[in-house]
Amino acid sequence: MELIWEGLKGAFKFLFHGVPEIREITLLSLRIAAWAIGISSAIGLPLGIALGVSTFRGRDFLLTLANTGMGLPPTVVGLWVAIVLWRTGPLGGLKLIYTPTAIIIAEVILTVPIIIALVAAAASDKKAKLHDFFLSLGLNPLQYMWLLLREIRSSVLTAIIAGFGRAISEVGAAMMVGGNIAGETRTLTTAIVLEVSKGEFDRALAISFVLLALSFSITAFITHLQYQQNLK
Repeated sequence: MELIWEGLKGAFKFLFHGVPEIREITLLSLRIAAWAIGISSAIGLPLGIALGVSTFRGRDFLLTLANTGMGLPPTVVGLWVAIVLWRTGPLGGLKLIYTPTAIIIAEVILTVPIIIALVAAAASDKKAKLHDFFLSLGLNPLQYMWLLLREIRSSVLTAIIAGFGRAISEVGAAMMVGGNIAGETRTLTTAIVLEVSKGEFDRALAISFVLLALSFSITAFITHLQYQQNLK
């Protein structure tokens, strides 16, 4: 209990007295997660809707890949991204290894399947109920997709929440491709791992409380948006 109390006091200090290091780590974690979920949504939403409403050879295989991807081991993703971005790798000339961009790439790979799978399931279910009605309106393909997207907007927000949770909590891939470099690629999760390895459990607890508060606040905000959408 004493250890937890010390962690709580440390978290309070970090949050309200502006310890520069923790503030910097928090902002970097937010920036990386925001970019990751933004890119993942831009890729995952149209692909998820397309897989949900289309019928073609190989569709079931692609859906299986998306569903399997929801459980991708972060360390495996980190390994492959590191190989590709390594100095002697195919994209080594871009010098992206051990940068925030490398972490974003890994997190996009981890979050895109989540968004695709959840959106595809919602789109498929809604299509079964509204397909004939949509056709009776004489919609072109783009209008069809847009109207369907509006119908599943609550499920889309659920997918975004799930993707954000994956991104903000990622540690394995972030350590492998980011290197946990102070002031450059150290995030809240990798900072916790570092403090635990040093035996600084009170500091690790404090950072964990910051991460939990951050995750809860953003999830609560998106959930509120979801609730408002459901009222419309």
